Amino acid sequence: MALDFPHLDLSADEVLTTTRSVRKRLDLERPVPLEVITDALEVALQAPSGSNAQGWHWIVLTDPEPKKIVAEYYRKSYFAYAEAGAAARAAKPPKDLETAEKVASSATYLAEVMEQVPALVIGAIHVPGGELPEGNQAGLWGSLLPAAWSLALALRERGLGSAWTTLHLEYEREVAEALGIPETVRQGVLLPVAYTKGTDFKPAKRAPLETVLHVNGW
Repeated sequence: MALDFPHLDLSADEVLTTTRSVRKRLDLERPVPLEVITDALEVALQAPSGSNAQGWHWIVLTDPEPKKIVAEYYRKSYFAYAEAGAAARAAKPPKDLETAEKVASSATYLAEVMEQVPALVIGAIHVPGGELPEGNQAGLWGSLLPAAWSLALALRERGLGSAWTTLHLEYEREVAEALGIPETVRQGVLLPVAYTKGTDFKPAKRAPLETVLHVNGW
């Protein structure tokens, strides 16, 4: 049964089209009760998984020390990634350079304050033997990532924001060792979670549907 936390009373379409990657508008000062996150996770657990195996695991970090560990690995990966991205933009500016630079600034901000975010949630999945399968891994990650996105949607409806991140996975083993995650559990996503400064998020600009739609074949 869902707990009695405030909800934004958004329609399904509104939640789906206004759940943004939130970075600079994360409220770093407002505490997030663990019960709000677990309430949203109860919704996320209704997501599909292959053979209904439900092999997912959720590592919720609220204490300063584990958050700091993850944040340090995240920063190490992020700044190497950001340096390469800046060089690529300089060599070949994207069509919408202004938007690209805004996103880069926002991402840099998140990396710098990661340990200050009230909660970090790592979505992971049980993998027999611990080794990822060769070839197409859609079946594996398709049993975790829909639930992680459902979590992001449920958080949005409760007035919280998150940002879908995977850069810490460059140091997945180090993070796993620090947090005591078994070798047979592989991480798939990191969601920094906080209440948002305002809730007035709007749909983002996207490429027209006709540029990506293929009917009855390519």
